[in-house]
Amino acid sequence: MFKPLVLFIGLRYTRAKRRTRFISFITLTSVLGIALGVTALITVLSVMNGFEAELRERILGMTSHASISGPGGNLGDWRVLEPALSEDKRILGWAPYIEGQAMLSSERRASGAMLRGILPEYEPQVSDVAKHMQLGKLADLAPGQFGIILGAELAAYLGVSTGDKVTVITPQVTATPAGILPRLKRFTVIGTFQVGMFEYDRNLALIQLEDAARLLHMEGEISGLRLKLDDLFNAHRIARDLGPKLPGDYYVTDWTQAHTNFFRAIKTEKRVMFMILLLIVAVAAFNIVSTLVMVVTDKRADIAILRTQGMTPASVMGIFMVLGTVIGAVGTLIGGIGGVLLALNVSEIVSWIENQLSMKFLSADVYYISDLPSKLNWTDVFQITSMAFLLSLLATIYPAWQASRVRPAEELRYE
Repeated sequence: MFKPLVLFIGLRYTRAKRRTRFISFITLTSVLGIALGVTALITVLSVMNGFEAELRERILGMTSHASISGPGGNLGDWRVLEPALSEDKRILGWAPYIEGQAMLSSERRASGAMLRGILPEYEPQVSDVAKHMQLGKLADLAPGQFGIILGAELAAYLGVSTGDKVTVITPQVTATPAGILPRLKRFTVIGTFQVGMFEYDRNLALIQLEDAARLLHMEGEISGLRLKLDDLFNAHRIARDLGPKLPGDYYVTDWTQAHTNFFRAIKTEKRVMFMILLLIVAVAAFNIVSTLVMVVTDKRADIAILRTQGMTPASVMGIFMVLGTVIGAVGTLIGGIGGVLLALNVSEIVSWIENQLSMKFLSADVYYISDLPSKLNWTDVFQITSMAFLLSLLATIYPAWQASRVRPAEELRYE
């Protein structure tokens, strides 16, 4: 006979007999409930991890990890800061910029936009825009030629492409004999970019730094220096350490000050979703209680005979602990495998569904990201499967304890 006896009987109870098909059906639903709960939890957390990673990459790919500005909001001779920046190995690159609001007008439409003046040779050190150019390249921005590079969505809205003209109108004004007039300049579109984030593709325009200074009345000054750091999660400490090393009074800010609430909200939402979906797993796990109670009721005569033959209450309890453990382990294993497979392929599955239904779940003009990213975190998988299995064990304790209370002669008296 298979040894030990407790394990043998517990495993035998997992198999259906003709008169216990209904109990086996309830057992199957418990397994599937746990499996679906674990699968959903792994998949949802993986998608949320993917969203967080994509947002961080795209936001920080276009903005700076840290920035330096002067007491008045602008910088004068920014090159005097380069020796101090070069000495800090945690700073991978820097780039000057001028930034301001403007109105862009074409023959068809007009739209507000963020106008950013850059140096093409410095910009790739701090942003990824050069990697996402659709038409043209950053190097085409030359001083005095008044070229402009537009986000793809902004160019599409204005109805322009490379070679077309757009009029840039700034809030600065010029005094003329005819009165106070807004400052404007005609620019030639020399390229477009698409970083995959609607906020930038629709609202950002790039021009050469000297052209921006002339247009915005900032000759000899810039808005600040954008920095790229080796560890963006340590940006706050690096910015705090950098301030005293700079030759003068400067303000050093980092991305956590501008976006901390946004990413904190994402993490909070992830925790809340974990707790909500864990309740689904808990409901499925506690279905095991009803399953085992029915099994105990059905097997009372068998338990009484086993007790009469000398089996201890602890051994009887062990039989049903084995049964509940098997149900929880199988459900958790199936759910873990299904969750991992679904998390690794969710982008392709969603794309296929969108193609079949001819619709878009995540519209680019509504959401930050138009695709459904997924990033599988094995720590999350371990935590989820461990919690599901632990809940299954907890759900097994009460029915197993009830079974151990059956007395040896209790059922025999009714025969």
